[in-house]
Amino acid sequence: MPADPFPPPPDPHRPPPPYADAPYTDPRAGVPYAASPTHRTYPWLPPAPPPPRPHRAPRHAPLGHHSDLRRLRRAYRRQRRTATLTALGYFVLFLVLSAFAPSLMTGTTAGVPTGLLLAVGQVPVTWLAVALYEATARRRVDPLAGLIRRQAVVDARREAVR
Repeated sequence: MPADPFPPPPDPHRPPPPYADAPYTDPRAGVPYAASPTHRTYPWLPPAPPPPRPHRAPRHAPLGHHSDLRRLRRAYRRQRRTATLTALGYFVLFLVLSAFAPSLMTGTTAGVPTGLLLAVGQVPVTWLAVALYEATARRRVDPLAGLIRRQAVVDARREAVR
């Protein structure tokens, strides 16, 4: 029987074999034909994304390496240390006096034991620590944070224009 001069079209429901560089033989027709293009991907995969466009180097240093961030971290660290040492320092002083100077703590001042006065004094010292924290935040940390925030907005606008 002579070969069919018009082979049947490829089955659209049957995917081509992977990596079909060599011709594929249709079992119904017995005729070799190329099942897929010579690239090594399936034809139904999306094309590779285009390479990214080269962009200009920024005129300013990136925000993460800016000296303002280092200054902000330093100011915030100093703020935390000041408030923590104020509150904890007084409490540790109270504990040390209770352990090593019991005669001082049991003595009376204006008819009230000194230990009780020092214990009640913990509340105003804690308020003082909170006030110090807020004052240093207002004076040193907040202006630096505002400057960095404004600079980040400018940098974001600059990136959006590109």
